[in-house]
Amino acid sequence: MHFDWTFLVRMSAVVLPAVMLMALHGVAHAGTPPADAETGGAMAKLAQRRIFFGHQSVGGNILDGVKQVPSAPRIVEVKDPSQPVAPGTIAHAMVGENTKPESKIADFERLMDAGLANGTDVAFFKFCYIDFNGATDTRALFEKYRATMQGLKARHPHTTFVHVTVPLTTVQRGAKAWLKELLGKPVWGIAENVQRENFNQLLRQTYGGKEPLFDLAKLEATTAEGTPETYELNGQTWPAMVPAYSDDGGHLNAAGQARMAKEFLAFLTALPAPAVQPPIPAVQATP
Repeated sequence: MHFDWTFLVRMSAVVLPAVMLMALHGVAHAGTPPADAETGGAMAKLAQRRIFFGHQSVGGNILDGVKQVPSAPRIVEVKDPSQPVAPGTIAHAMVGENTKPESKIADFERLMDAGLANGTDVAFFKFCYIDFNGATDTRALFEKYRATMQGLKARHPHTTFVHVTVPLTTVQRGAKAWLKELLGKPVWGIAENVQRENFNQLLRQTYGGKEPLFDLAKLEATTAEGTPETYELNGQTWPAMVPAYSDDGGHLNAAGQARMAKEFLAFLTALPAPAVQPPIPAVQATP
């Protein structure tokens, strides 16, 4: 029987490199965990966190996005602030009344002092875009917020209080906006976003790099590719919500929910682990 060694050599030249490439690919693939594994690992860090989030509609949009994330913490609505939150939970509740931002500050403080601060590791609330208009006194509102948060931190030192920037809206553009400007009528989002950004700048200046700050407004004003959404007013540049994140100019659509939920969970995951409180020593019986 004649064996064709030339054929074997030719086949080796083709097969061996292919086998080597497959092996190398297998090593590289084994060293890089799949996206699902990375997500699961990040979510595992939240498995012991007890989180409270006070909000209105946009906050609800973010939580709707969180529900779509595999292995995300459970989400429950708070009914009784005196009941502790279970580990691995994002507890939430509607706080205050829209267009009345002071009521949200007061409601959050009430919930915390009613026992919710003692039953959570992380607590925060957010204002809504509708709480701000062109005449909002942002400095006075911020001072009320700052004083309240300072008081809560002093009364509840074992709770991590987080700050959240005010969400933005899109701004009206095109022929309708031009006609409104021509007639001297207000254009949707122009003046309101200025006041929101003024408040947000106070938050960043006061808490940025010092206390946890979730910059929701900056995320809303930046595309997934990193391009900022801005507009000009009186020679200044101001941020606005990326139009692709909303169907009505203010609330988050599916794309906006997915983007904000991802960043929201990443932010919570990066927070320092809650301090473990030492056990209270048992009282020794008097002999």
